[in-house]
Amino acid sequence: MSITTIEIPSLTPHPTLEYWSVCKVEALFETPFLELIYRAAQIHRENFNPQAIQLSTLMSIKTGGCPEDCGYCPQSARYQTGVQNQQLVNIEEIIEKAKIAKSRGAGRFCMGAAWRGPKPKDIEKITEIIKAVKALGLETCGTFGLLQDGMAEDLKNAGLDYYNHNLDTAPEHYQKIIGTRQFDDRLNTLGKVRKAGLKVCCGGIVGMDETRKERAAFIASLANLDPQPESVPINQLVKVEGTPLAEAADLDWTEFVRTVAVARIVMPKSYVRLSAGRTNMSEEMQTLCFLAGANSIFYGDKLLVTENSEEDNDQILMAKLDLEPETEQNRKK
Repeated sequence: MSITTIEIPSLTPHPTLEYWSVCKVEALFETPFLELIYRAAQIHRENFNPQAIQLSTLMSIKTGGCPEDCGYCPQSARYQTGVQNQQLVNIEEIIEKAKIAKSRGAGRFCMGAAWRGPKPKDIEKITEIIKAVKALGLETCGTFGLLQDGMAEDLKNAGLDYYNHNLDTAPEHYQKIIGTRQFDDRLNTLGKVRKAGLKVCCGGIVGMDETRKERAAFIASLANLDPQPESVPINQLVKVEGTPLAEAADLDWTEFVRTVAVARIVMPKSYVRLSAGRTNMSEEMQTLCFLAGANSIFYGDKLLVTENSEEDNDQILMAKLDLEPETEQNRKK
């Protein structure tokens, strides 16, 4: 696999520290489990306050009807999953949700729209929403699909902080999951996002019947982005009836924890976020993920259209573990 270089402004937050071959990442996966967790925990403490968790809330602002064929996604118009096509939510409702998220401790408000990519008329509406959410004092993140030239700049000028655009899986596994776009399409949009000066949120999904080597290739692809993503969401597949991956084999919980630990080791300065699939994770499994370097969660009862861990449960677990929401004051400098 060749290193992927993206054109960016001269000032970058943390450029690639080293090139990670698939073999090197696969060797990390094969490290004895407790030794791997220990090594990841050490690296986490060198770069972050281990008692602080970054909290983000995600809202679907345009749901269903997506023309793409992503095998994991209940929002695809190609599958019968019970998700109804809905138009862009009005700005008043979005602002109300953002205010609630902030009052409950979220520092970042993420907005997702089920498009292959936005049209210019969509960007006009989105920029107004971004300005309004930003005015509340929240960080803003958007996941709107493939971007045309100039759109990333429009989003940046409106006040968007992060753009989420996941690689989803390994390049070698990609066409088994998605047929309506290419892996390089994702890299192309990430290049536009970086060129516009936006921060990048980029991760993917594990448990989609990939092999460990393909899982290693996925992590290597993320680690070799230059600069590395500021946020790396690691999702465990949520199997939804009606999607092609509804019958995927269950991923052993230790393999998911290994993935988090490996991500922390190869991307030491990135936030590693526990994302979809937490409702199926025990408190003990989540705790091991935090020990292994996860330091961000989606906080709220929904992740686009799938269930998320309830806020009360998150607060209880954080209290048990003496964790606190990340703020400017407790963030490691």
